[in-house]
Amino acid sequence: MKTNKANDAKRSLRRPFLRELFRDNKLNLAMTVIAAVLEALAALVISWLIKEVADLIAGSSAYSFGTLLIIALAGFALMASAWVLDRFFLSAFRAKAIMQYRAYAFERLMEKGIQAFSGENTSLYISALSNDVNAIETDFVGKLQNMITVSVSFVGALGLMLWYSPLLTLIAIGFSLLPILVSIALGNRAAAAEKAVSDKKESYTGMLKDALSGFSVIKSFKAEKNLSRVHGESNRGVADASKKRTVVNVTVVYASEIAGALLQFGVFFVAAAMVLAGKAGITTGTALVFVQLLNYVLAPIQTFPTFFAGVKSSFALMDKLAGALNKNVPDEGEPIAPQLTEGISVRDLSFAYEEGKPVLSDVDMELRAGGCYALLGGSGSGKSTILNLLMASSKAYRGEIRYDGKELKTVSAGSLYDLVSIIQQNVFVFNSTIRDNITMFSEFPEEEIERAVRLSGLKNLVDEKGADYLCGENGAGLSGGERQRISIARALLRKTPVLLVDEATASLDAETTYGVLDAILKLDGYTRVIVTHDLDENILRRCTGLFALKNGAVSEQGSFDELMAEKGYFYSLYTVSQGT
Repeated sequence: MKTNKANDAKRSLRRPFLRELFRDNKLNLAMTVIAAVLEALAALVISWLIKEVADLIAGSSAYSFGTLLIIALAGFALMASAWVLDRFFLSAFRAKAIMQYRAYAFERLMEKGIQAFSGENTSLYISALSNDVNAIETDFVGKLQNMITVSVSFVGALGLMLWYSPLLTLIAIGFSLLPILVSIALGNRAAAAEKAVSDKKESYTGMLKDALSGFSVIKSFKAEKNLSRVHGESNRGVADASKKRTVVNVTVVYASEIAGALLQFGVFFVAAAMVLAGKAGITTGTALVFVQLLNYVLAPIQTFPTFFAGVKSSFALMDKLAGALNKNVPDEGEPIAPQLTEGISVRDLSFAYEEGKPVLSDVDMELRAGGCYALLGGSGSGKSTILNLLMASSKAYRGEIRYDGKELKTVSAGSLYDLVSIIQQNVFVFNSTIRDNITMFSEFPEEEIERAVRLSGLKNLVDEKGADYLCGENGAGLSGGERQRISIARALLRKTPVLLVDEATASLDAETTYGVLDAILKLDGYTRVIVTHDLDENILRRCTGLFALKNGAVSEQGSFDELMAEKGYFYSLYTVSQGT
């Protein structure tokens, strides 16, 4: 019972993905089906002609040579018509089916909340939208038309065989049980092998992404050989899984062909025996046409195992993606206005990623609206975790986080994103224009774009290179500071009253760091919370308040002068950073 419920749940999640393959694609599919039917009819006409020509030679045909020639030309005309329809509609059907499948999967991915996505492996989605989609196109969508053709041929051939000799047809059906049993037995093995390949490719994609992202680190630590070894292990994993899949597929093909050959020769020898015995209604032409028609009876039996395996494999890949996309955190809670009038209150905040390993312990912070606050401390002190929690990355915290008195756990994530924006160290830059990267491909009034450019400090760049300058892959055509200023401009364009800045200057030089932080500090009217490793007095003096964190707790808080006067933890951090 549990297995049936699990299968029903999988089918329910898979159904929308299947629908996307055929949505608004019915004309292309219909024309493809018509082409398949025409192709099958042409094949059956040619088979019928084989019998009649053989009987004509033997002197027992009811048709003249000229009549049979005309019918042969009609058969070839059917085949030509099928080719014309396929040329225009088959490729269109396949292309649209896969395009819609990818688009739907990506749209579902974009619906995931930050809470759900932050704990997932992105390689799963990269593999699902590349390798897995290619497998679905090849093993399922690409074979549909051929299965329609062989199915129509099978029905037509079986009808002719029953017309010519019901007894011989029953014998052929008996022989057909062997290939059917083979297809059922091997289908599950092929599906499992395909899923194993998908899992290994997903793992390989993740390893490759990590290696390319950390290329500079690999080089600086001279870890090329170590990474090559890691790559080799992952690469061998893919190769081994692919090898096993090939073994299974070859087994499916050969087992199907052997079973089909037994069927064909068995029926052929029985037909020959019936002809030699003078069985009524069985002529030389009948024996020959049975051999020919058996090809069409065999075709689905021979191709069904691989098609069935491909369908199961494709469904398994769809289920894998659908299951991952279904793991979402619903956007529950009450909407709040996109404005901050009082401030953000954090009280007794405690949080742990793993049970028994606290990252934050009883953190208290009062962040007044319109102020600029800096979170300071060593690595692992909990600074970035606080910012992530302010963005509702998780609701599994103890204590309180309140925006204008509204507890964050009761706030809908959608409305929170209209109130808060985050600027991170790793800036997301498309290989598109500066304008597109600022607007994120949305439409904004020109004066608002110009304001965001001016306040973020991007005006010199735009004046020099133009708003249509292509930024390059991941912003390769821009400096680190320019990429950060783009992220600031995005936030300004959205006009969210709260800006969270998480180590945005960690990889920048001192001059660029000062310029980026200076631009943020000049944003009057915004509530800014900055996590920074940079302890520049000129910057810190301009902050409304500083919070020095140590071991997941607030060790000290106050203005720059107040914390320096205490000569405590912050004083030690600052003096060490200055080399004094």
